[in-house]
Amino acid sequence: MKILFVSLGCDKNLVDSEEMIGDLTQAGYEITDDEEEAEAAVVNTCCFINDAKKESIESILELAQRKTDGRLKALIVAGCLAQRYSEDILREIPEVDAVIGTTAQDTLLQVLGEIIGRDGSERDREKDPVLVRLNDLRRMPRTDAKRVLTTANGFGYLRIAEGCSKHCTYCVIPSIRGAYRSVPMESVLATAEELASQGVRELILVAQETTVYGTDLYGRKMLPDLLHKLAQIEQIRWIRLLYCYPEEITPELVETIRQEPKVLHYIDMPVQHASDNILGRMGRRTNKKELEEIIGLLRKEIPDICIRTTLITGFPGETEKDHRTLVSFVRKMKFDRLGVFAYSREEGTPAARMPDQIPAPVKKKRRKELMLLQQDIAFKKARRMKGKIVDAIVEGRIVGENVYTARTYMDAPGVDGMLFIETQRELMTGDFVRVKITGSDEYDLVGLIAD
Repeated sequence: MKILFVSLGCDKNLVDSEEMIGDLTQAGYEITDDEEEAEAAVVNTCCFINDAKKESIESILELAQRKTDGRLKALIVAGCLAQRYSEDILREIPEVDAVIGTTAQDTLLQVLGEIIGRDGSERDREKDPVLVRLNDLRRMPRTDAKRVLTTANGFGYLRIAEGCSKHCTYCVIPSIRGAYRSVPMESVLATAEELASQGVRELILVAQETTVYGTDLYGRKMLPDLLHKLAQIEQIRWIRLLYCYPEEITPELVETIRQEPKVLHYIDMPVQHASDNILGRMGRRTNKKELEEIIGLLRKEIPDICIRTTLITGFPGETEKDHRTLVSFVRKMKFDRLGVFAYSREEGTPAARMPDQIPAPVKKKRRKELMLLQQDIAFKKARRMKGKIVDAIVEGRIVGENVYTARTYMDAPGVDGMLFIETQRELMTGDFVRVKITGSDEYDLVGLIAD
């Protein structure tokens, strides 16, 4: 049977998808990206903010139509939307055969087998109820899954923990993913070895928060120890850190990033705001002064550090003064990479019940101002790269041209810029090359092979 697998949302969700695809292929199912030939479909959903929720629902409804037309024998909804809105899905989308929550994804094969008879025929939807699999959110992350990589450009995501215990007032993650649960180090290392054997050269560490890795299992922060052990895997060239909460960044971690050659001088550190008033309302653990100190420490100890962050604008109660504080902060900090999200009012969160919700036009205007400011900062930083020589990992070739796309240590896949290399040399995806930067085009760099 051919299965269409749709993976939505973040890179942590992608790891779940790769594990489920691994389950399917080991059981003899064939994965297809062609809707026309698919006999069943699985949608691994996201619902972190309203836009993600909308995308998930639209994907389900599109496939539901194919189920109604008789072109699909099974439609399964998994992931965050399934966990959070299982009852709504069952009530509003009768074409769905099963919903699988965030800690029950290892039940996919069993669920699919129950939906489809041994002869491949569709079960009687009038007689057979929708299958619901929602396990305890305290369940530990899987460690036995055989993933099928969907990232074909020399990198792979390494999930080191599941869930979150921060309980920021705007966030639904603890209610749909559970409390923070570290993956045992031996399992993380085994997965990394397996990824390396599949051709991964850049490991990208992900979790809802990577910086507190190990505190629940070992009683202390073990991220520096983990980084040192991962760096011993011979085939791995780069190790990239995402989702480092500023208040959890320790001198030991900074020193590890500085000293360990394979750990990139790049850190993704979501700060969300700079007004103490708004940071407090968000339930964040830092204030503006502390954020400036952490950023100052990183830049002092690692002068070429690339700092990426995210901000939320238009949070309930955000005054014009709060916004101006944030604008001033961005202008002063000159982040290398920055994303800005307009606050999304998520039901069931404390922030959704707060007074003084900000009108959408105001949120949109404030976001635009921040993005234009960051655009100017980013373009200037890109121009200053001219003449420098950097290592880069090749991602692909532009069809019909002698131009390759690549990434430097400053660029995480899918969220940051690109490096365009013009060369007559034949390069392969995943190759590492030395490149001399010859110019820039907005956020992206242009260069030539340096050796």
